[in-house]
Amino acid sequence: MDTDHKSRTRKKAEDRALQRLGQQLVALPHGQLQIMELPDELRTAIELARKIKSHGARRRQIQYIGVLMRHIDPQPIETALERIRSGNRQK
Repeated sequence: MDTDHKSRTRKKAEDRALQRLGQQLVALPHGQLQIMELPDELRTAIELARKIKSHGARRRQIQYIGVLMRHIDPQPIETALERIRSGNRQK
């Protein structure tokens, strides 16, 4: 049996979690986002999402950010966001 198989439900849940993480990145102030080490394509997508006013277009951009985040390890981003939330902005 293939141990790497993920159910469709689990894949969707993981995708939604990455989208929520992306929403948190979009909500960050510009200065805090700049100190985080993010791939250029992800940073560009986040900056674009901040400029979008249309609800539907913004939602699709957040989904795209989630797709980009599938290809990177989200743990360092989650750790950095936790540090920001706790007020400790040291690396």
